[in-house]
Amino acid sequence: VEPTEFTYESDGVEIHGWVLLPPGDESVPVLFNIHGGPATQYGWGFFDEFQVYVGAGYGVVGVNPRGASGYGDAFMQTPVGRWADDVPPDQADLMLAPFAAAEQFPRLDTDRMGIMGGSYGGLSTAMITAMDRRYKSAVAERGVYNWVSMAGTSDIPWFIEVYLETTMLDSPEMLWKASPLARAHAITTPTLVIHSETDYRTPVEQGQQFFSLLYHNGVDTDLLIFPSGEGHELSRSGKPKHRVERFDAILDWHGRHLQ
Repeated sequence: VEPTEFTYESDGVEIHGWVLLPPGDESVPVLFNIHGGPATQYGWGFFDEFQVYVGAGYGVVGVNPRGASGYGDAFMQTPVGRWADDVPPDQADLMLAPFAAAEQFPRLDTDRMGIMGGSYGGLSTAMITAMDRRYKSAVAERGVYNWVSMAGTSDIPWFIEVYLETTMLDSPEMLWKASPLARAHAITTPTLVIHSETDYRTPVEQGQQFFSLLYHNGVDTDLLIFPSGEGHELSRSGKPKHRVERFDAILDWHGRHLQ
């Protein structure tokens, strides 16, 4: 399925994205996908994940919020030091995305809407579902949920200083305030948490903490951990068996809540 480009305005800035729709004219449930990084980007190229989801009958939406690469340095630097804001600017861009897409592509049914993402996309999935309860389903994968423990366990500890402009020693309070876990008590969306045992980028304790909070708060949640040998790149370069199992789990979860 060929992606169709669209744009919308957020905070006076043009945000760029793509929609993929399955054949037909009927309304379809939405899967809003958030990429990692945040300094990376979606584009026109073939992406296996989008094709799998549109092939399963979903309308797929993916955008490049402020913080993404490809639109200049100022655009990419926007979220730096802002993740402790009540509504960080990149998250504001993301929160508008599926609704802006539905205005331009009326087949997208925003009453049946799922959200998902990995790494920064996992962080954003948790942040957004804590602020917006309209999503009926969520999949948070290999995300950052607690910056305090992330600062002491990740293989890229410098990332915290670059993006949050502080350190665990200097301001653990600010790191906690910027953490999705600090607001996750507000989440009610059914959420599948996926992580890999030997993820050194966002260690498995991140997913375990997020799942534990959701579980103890009575949210419909499951935790899927892939075994030793799989890491942060599972969805792109993991064992074929595990990549298929991951797709099966994602489609099963969204299917239960959206189809």
